[in-house]
Amino acid sequence: MRDEDGEYRLCDRDRSPDDWLVAAYSDVPLITRFVTESDGTRSPASSASMPSTVLRLLEGARLTDGMRVLEIGTGTGYNTALLSARLGADAVTSVEIDAALAARARTNLAQLSLAPTLLCGDGAEGHASDAPYDRVLATCSVRSVPVAWLDQTRTGGGIVTPWDSSWCCYGTLHLVKREDGGAVGRFAAYGSYMLISGQRTDVELHRDVLRDGQRPEKGTTGLSPWAVAGTDLDAQFHLGLTVPGAWYSWDTGTEEAHTRLWLADDSAGSWASVDYDGEQTATFRTAQHGPRRLWDEVVTAHRQWVLAGRPTVDRYGMTVTADTHRAWLDDPGHPLG
Repeated sequence: MRDEDGEYRLCDRDRSPDDWLVAAYSDVPLITRFVTESDGTRSPASSASMPSTVLRLLEGARLTDGMRVLEIGTGTGYNTALLSARLGADAVTSVEIDAALAARARTNLAQLSLAPTLLCGDGAEGHASDAPYDRVLATCSVRSVPVAWLDQTRTGGGIVTPWDSSWCCYGTLHLVKREDGGAVGRFAAYGSYMLISGQRTDVELHRDVLRDGQRPEKGTTGLSPWAVAGTDLDAQFHLGLTVPGAWYSWDTGTEEAHTRLWLADDSAGSWASVDYDGEQTATFRTAQHGPRRLWDEVVTAHRQWVLAGRPTVDRYGMTVTADTHRAWLDDPGHPLG
């Protein structure tokens, strides 16, 4: 769990049982596994989600007696245990990509006398042997719905998955499988989960790919960088759907600016920056480079969001087929441009 400085602090059940109990029963996400990057940085690889978020995900699945569920991402086995208690362990199949986590979850579940089908494998592939399922329930986020999930959901069944974009990790997609093999549904305004491993993009930080000789296009903007990368999750969610592959990070106290918003795309081929000088709040300096003018795209997308009445996340939906993902506002007849 995090300490007062925002740093991760080890919480050991054997050494600090009281702290462990406080953490276990707190409504906060808990990191359960780290990976060490090539530069030595430790990054979270798996977590136990906030109990309130887990509950909302289960409520959104609208489970009823007799349903069979495919869970993507076993983790500690907590959500798997809840599914097993609700539907019976025989009705639950869970897939975990990390062998160590799968083994730990199996032990945790056995201590509760629960024995659902628990597999170690790529969750994006599901588990065809037990298909079709009434529900596919993901405890990780996706940027595109795997075709296997569509194929393994019965017609009229549902897929519930947290959503992620390069810009913003937020929202949960509730899909209903159609007779034509596709699915359609709306987003709900909750859910911030780790991205499924197969869809993670490894890109260099754009500041590190600046090259000598680049001549970025300079300009100014009246749109505050905090309007698109601040605390407004509705705006950020819209940008995630309408400016594909674009992401951002903040810099403070640089030589060039008091505060700088960096933008880049997943290919690391285009970048942009927006500078705040510490005083002027009406105009901000911009720079853009590459085949995409990323800040221009963001400005256009934000203007569309404002003109649409600043819609909240639950006004958006998506139609999914094996080949396409088409986001829309209010109904499928109004696709996002």
